[in-house]
Amino acid sequence: MLSAADTSWVVAQARALGFDLCGIAPAGEWPELADQEEWLARGYAGEMRYLHDPRRGDPRRVLPEARSIIVCALNYNARHPYSTEAAARAAAGSQARGWIARYAWGDDYHEVLGAKLEELAAALRGHFGEECAARPYVDTGPISERVAARHAGLGWLAKNTCLINEQLGSWLFLGVVVTSLALPPWIDGADDTSSGMPPADLCGNCRLCLDACPTGALVEPYVMDARRCISYLTIELRGSIPEEMRGAMGWQVFGCDICQDVCPWNRTAPVTPLAALQPREKMRAPELAWLLALDEEEFRGLFRRSAVRRTKWRGLLRNACVAAGNAHATLDAPERERLRALLARVAEEEDAVVAEHARWALAQLANARK
Repeated sequence: MLSAADTSWVVAQARALGFDLCGIAPAGEWPELADQEEWLARGYAGEMRYLHDPRRGDPRRVLPEARSIIVCALNYNARHPYSTEAAARAAAGSQARGWIARYAWGDDYHEVLGAKLEELAAALRGHFGEECAARPYVDTGPISERVAARHAGLGWLAKNTCLINEQLGSWLFLGVVVTSLALPPWIDGADDTSSGMPPADLCGNCRLCLDACPTGALVEPYVMDARRCISYLTIELRGSIPEEMRGAMGWQVFGCDICQDVCPWNRTAPVTPLAALQPREKMRAPELAWLLALDEEEFRGLFRRSAVRRTKWRGLLRNACVAAGNAHATLDAPERERLRALLARVAEEEDAVVAEHARWALAQLANARK
């Protein structure tokens, strides 16, 4: 086991790289994942086959010589209204708009965090010797970052299944470095980390996130059926969105922020100063007409180095069709006609899934005129 001074050095390096939080936990099995098999058996993972990887329960299955896991967090909150506040303003406007989740407003977090974690891993090898194994991950390996973050003391796992930090809220990107270094545990912000106890759950009796979820994805506190989550439906699901889910999706075209928007712990969440995480032009509430008119080449250029590229052009077009169909009640006649013309063109797409969603949206607009 290395010394507390070594742990302090690691945390200081993470802070110097710009991370808002850093904690260290022993590598080992995580009891929170004991019920993972049951959760998977219920089908709650949907098409996310990577969640079935048996290595996710123990970092030592990823790196056999692993002794510690360093968990870093980066705040991505921006100084702009939450979706629950912006929705009313958008409905009152003359142009139909969609919503892109807050985390995707700036540069792709995989690249932003990945570069910092690679620097941290290189610093570990430089300080402790090249024989030190250090493997960084940002949503790219069989590691449950949220659970690792809890054991590293960065926060608690909330009823909406997000990690919440008492000071920073839940607008946090998480990344880890699995290492062979036997570092003493470190809980960021704690006066005494010797007990190794994760922070207490401070959700209390609050159930705002459960009540606010429009699709009922939070089937009970701390349990999500991902198949009903708007983030899953707009990003992970590659085929047709179940018709019974479309109306509840509202204006979401990439991801969803609602369960975090209503969380009391985010009311005073600080904003990030990082330029890379500031909103790009048209990212916050893009016009649906603009999205429906984008071709694949334009999509690739506009969303280069953006997390939105994950849904691919056809996925974003499909999602924009759903949002356009859901906007029917708030549109004036000229905007409805503009969307109708664009949707009619999309309905001729060779992609059967995209075309079907465009026809669904056209039916919603037609019903609005009756």
